[in-house]
Amino acid sequence: MGPHPAVAAIRLAVRRVLHDILTELNIATTGGIPERAAVGVPAADTARGRPQAPLVLVACSGGADSMALASALAFEAPRLGVRAGGVTVDHGLQAGSDLRAEEVVLRLRELGLDPVESAAVTVGRTGGPEAAARDARYAALDAAAQRHGAAAVLLGHTRDDQAETVLLGLARGSGIRSLSGMAAVSGAGGRYRRPFLQVDRQTARKACMVQALPVWDDPHNADPAYTRSRLRHEGLPALEKALGKGVVEALARTAQLSRDDADALDTWARQAEAGVRDATGQLECAKLYALPPAVRRRILRRAAIEAGAPAGALFARHIEEVDRLITGWRGQGPINLPGKVVARRQGGRLVIRQG
Repeated sequence: MGPHPAVAAIRLAVRRVLHDILTELNIATTGGIPERAAVGVPAADTARGRPQAPLVLVACSGGADSMALASALAFEAPRLGVRAGGVTVDHGLQAGSDLRAEEVVLRLRELGLDPVESAAVTVGRTGGPEAAARDARYAALDAAAQRHGAAAVLLGHTRDDQAETVLLGLARGSGIRSLSGMAAVSGAGGRYRRPFLQVDRQTARKACMVQALPVWDDPHNADPAYTRSRLRHEGLPALEKALGKGVVEALARTAQLSRDDADALDTWARQAEAGVRDATGQLECAKLYALPPAVRRRILRRAAIEAGAPAGALFARHIEEVDRLITGWRGQGPINLPGKVVARRQGGRLVIRQG
């Protein structure tokens, strides 16, 4: 008799991602042992006299999603000749968070993961509490991955998380890229992998239950002070009540379609950029005007970021104002952008620079 359907689903999702990682590392497996090491993977296993297996870490908070992911990684990794480890991040935002982190470390070790560690971080205030916690968390995960020479870090974001991200992007009104949600592969060199973007939250929780895995429910996830929490407990249920079941699946599908479209437009913009610059590298307004708006605005955004505008502070309204220097030129003055970057039109050229 095979595993419970929920357990089978999470294991299959992780197995596919591990296969992808091994393929990208160009490692052929024979009997579960890699034949040669990949770039960035520890080179020698002196005990066996052969290359050491690549390491994949799981980021685990102790919640149902990440515990399900950890259990699936612990099961699948040794069958594919991959070493499996784990990292839990202590944000220090709740009383007893250090003790909870120690409990997660013990649970991961009981699953057979090694190495396992807890990383304590200090959460700042930039961008609000959710963004600041996320920045601190990823910085800690980056450091752990580099320290251990990990080939990848698995994240437990589910299809439900993806749907919430799409709705948050829609509320910001910042274009198709914000509707594309979270990428299955992201980070420097494709470090971060999200195996569960096609797995719903209930499946992950069910997998923990049937495996008798203890989970921790973060009270912040139910705190209405947080936007995502309100969306999860009020917004999405209201949408499902009004539109019927299937909203989460539709939003997740929208994310993938939007990402494909956004990637294609980004490629088009990169290819078109060289053709709208003169011999000195200045952007020519007439040539920019001839481009489709979606392509032109991508070029403008790239130019602003290259000039020093912080990407996270550069919003659609900023780019629209710069775009009007091209499409609605009436002799208007320069446009001030984040990072003390200024865009102005001079002699048929668009000049974007600091100061």
